[in-house]
Amino acid sequence: MSQDDTFNADVTTRNNPELHRYEVLVGDKLAGFAQYRLTPGRVDFVHTEVAQEFSGQGLAGVLAHFAIDDVVAAGQRVVPHCPFIAAYLRKHHANDQFIDWP
Repeated sequence: MSQDDTFNADVTTRNNPELHRYEVLVGDKLAGFAQYRLTPGRVDFVHTEVAQEFSGQGLAGVLAHFAIDDVVAAGQRVVPHCPFIAAYLRKHHANDQFIDWP
């Protein structure tokens, strides 16, 4: 099992469309986010960040996995301008056909 597939009952993910970002929370505390820009049919990821107190726990991978799956499930394409999202996609190929590399 890879680290980004590890389940923790205190970790939740969500899309926050008002702020144009996907978020990962530990309990009720925001642990990180993946900022995006919307264009017709595409979600352009521009920045991913995890708070220092939560670093090293695999939360960025959990967040990337959720965000990419959510975009694909909505019938949209992923544009990985964010270096972390791009690196994640180079290691995980399940959604290759839905990626528009910049």
